[in-house]
Amino acid sequence: MSTAPRILIMDDDAEIIESLQAILESRGYRVVTARDGSTGLELAEADPPDLLILDMMMPKKSGFLVLEKLRTRPEGLIPTIMMTGNEGSRHRAYAEMLGVKDYLRKPFPLDKLLKAIREALTEAGHTLPEADVTTTSTPEEEDELI
Repeated sequence: MSTAPRILIMDDDAEIIESLQAILESRGYRVVTARDGSTGLELAEADPPDLLILDMMMPKKSGFLVLEKLRTRPEGLIPTIMMTGNEGSRHRAYAEMLGVKDYLRKPFPLDKLLKAIREALTEAGHTLPEADVTTTSTPEEEDELI
């Protein structure tokens, strides 16, 4: 039996972390969280997750500084989805240059994030948890904004 993919969520917004953690765990993922970039980077380096969901603007270390550091790993960058409330297209271009799999502007529909997670993990060769494969989004979830 394979182990469910482990996702590290880095965001300084407790509400976002709690919501995403509950949703992802209900779909069978293992979730680790960090409320600032320094703590998140330490967690990612000590025990690399299968996927990183990363806020761009956080205390102690921005999402960009975390990405710049993680992309120097011998194994390369951990598959990453960046999320931000920032509207700047230069930020998106820089994030893509650093290697993010997806870049989502807050608020975004939950189903868009779930699709990005599935695609990034599948592309990286991970098996999705059965609970996520068999779960269909409710209309409330599809309309829910993160």
